[in-house]
Amino acid sequence: MELSVAKRKLLISPTHANLSVRRQCELLSLNRSGLYYREEGENDFNLKLMNLIDENYTRHPFIGIIKTTKYLEDLGYQVNEKRVRRLTRLMGLLAIYPHSKNKNKLENKDKIYSYLLKNLVISRPNQVWSTDITYIKLAHGFIYLVAVMDWYSRFVLSWRVSITLDTSFCLEALEEAIALYGKAEIFNTDQGSQFTSKDFTDMILGAGMQVSMDGRGRAFDNIFTERLWRSVKYEEVFINAYNGVVEARDRLRNYFYFYNYERHHQALDYKKPAEVHFGK
Repeated sequence: MELSVAKRKLLISPTHANLSVRRQCELLSLNRSGLYYREEGENDFNLKLMNLIDENYTRHPFIGIIKTTKYLEDLGYQVNEKRVRRLTRLMGLLAIYPHSKNKNKLENKDKIYSYLLKNLVISRPNQVWSTDITYIKLAHGFIYLVAVMDWYSRFVLSWRVSITLDTSFCLEALEEAIALYGKAEIFNTDQGSQFTSKDFTDMILGAGMQVSMDGRGRAFDNIFTERLWRSVKYEEVFINAYNGVVEARDRLRNYFYFYNYERHHQALDYKKPAEVHFGK
């Protein structure tokens, strides 16, 4: 199967020891100029703002657009709510929710499912899985990271990175989680367009899982994934400057191995996620 342009771009390593970026593009049949569209699309000022927004959101995921704007203004940046809202949405921190003005339009939108986890006691592995997308900064740009995790054990079942905020890399992560670990009873997501898409919900339902979705604007409905992102950001992303997608992917792969098999979690009575998930 021929790889898409987006996936071929992920294979490019700007710091490759033996192959120049030009030669890598030739081998992958890519237009070199197309690799840098993101840097050209968002200037250094906007990338700086996005990194600051991400750091603030990681600390305070309940902060909205107005307070985020005030936060940036307090740091000395001249911004308005319109810019902050656009950048926040571009980063995937502000989900794009299906909405409509009347019933007829609603019927043409992706289906929104109820939140099934309120007051639910999570008592075993594979009872509840969840997924979410986060923004990952690079030295000159950014990528998106999606992960599927088990709520009870905090075990990260699968993950993917992408240079675009589309549904395909989310589907790949979900497909891998199901292939490797079977299924959960309930699968929880937010109401982002990637997760409300028919392709995504059909894969969940087809595997025999119930679909649960966070309430609109309720950051803590998916609290365990938010905690995962804090760990990823503070323990890995914020202390490193990834030169490109390949380096980011390699370091994240190492981090998730550490997170699953070596990191002791206080919430798990200082056990490791793999120990809890597999019972050994």
